[in-house]
Amino acid sequence: MSQRIDIELATGPVSIEYAWLGDAPARAPVMVFLHEGLGSLAMWKDYPAHLSAAAQCRGLVYSRPGYGQSQAQQAQQPWGTDFMHIQAYEVLPALLTALGLAPPELAESAAPLILFGHSDGASIALLFAARYPGWPAALVAVAPHLFVEGKTLSAIAALQEPQVQQPLLARLERHHRYPGTVFKAWSQAWLAPEFAAWSITDTIATLRCPVLGVQGVDDEYGTMHQIHALGELAAPTRLLELADCGHSPHRDQPDALTTAVCDFLTFLQGD
Repeated sequence: MSQRIDIELATGPVSIEYAWLGDAPARAPVMVFLHEGLGSLAMWKDYPAHLSAAAQCRGLVYSRPGYGQSQAQQAQQPWGTDFMHIQAYEVLPALLTALGLAPPELAESAAPLILFGHSDGASIALLFAARYPGWPAALVAVAPHLFVEGKTLSAIAALQEPQVQQPLLARLERHHRYPGTVFKAWSQAWLAPEFAAWSITDTIATLRCPVLGVQGVDDEYGTMHQIHALGELAAPTRLLELADCGHSPHRDQPDALTTAVCDFLTFLQGD
């Protein structure tokens, strides 16, 4: 069952929907799930609980401001090209701190923090890990965006067609308090002319924690160039390309993804 917590941001207070998953010990690693561009806590369905249990972690799932049942930040409308940076540099650290997940230098007994991000959420996770080295112990980046590709823009542009957008909004209404607002803000940010030059490849060059990059071969929103760029980082990196898989490996290939993540995380147990 989800809860709400108020956090203070530079733009003012905001109420965030979140949920703890699993019954792992208090000192067990905490896996934080960061959803995609139109996702939410509820839209993950049962995958976070499944993966957390398999990896013997506590799970933390939340909806970013304006998503799910979290309060919208009207001051950020329309979103700028830095909307993912804001989530990584302001929202996520404020939320983690409020929930008692301080970085290791502030809490010697802090449980290891693992970030599991999907799509925009993966980009946010990468930005956070680069800005706060030493806070996350590991990062799983599923279908990340490191730079803008024409394929991504074409797929988002296709969502603007009324025959596509209307049923999409109807589905989003089941999981979001502000479906139309978040769809408009997100899609307009991506489709803005200035966003074509967006890239985080240089920004995340300071990554230190181990990274698992995952991409579906049939991803409709990006190409393998995205995770191949991760392989060029200085951080220890593994790459996983999944056949018969689109943009959401946790839906298309959940068992293969879970196996890969658990294998990747064995170093946390000293293996």
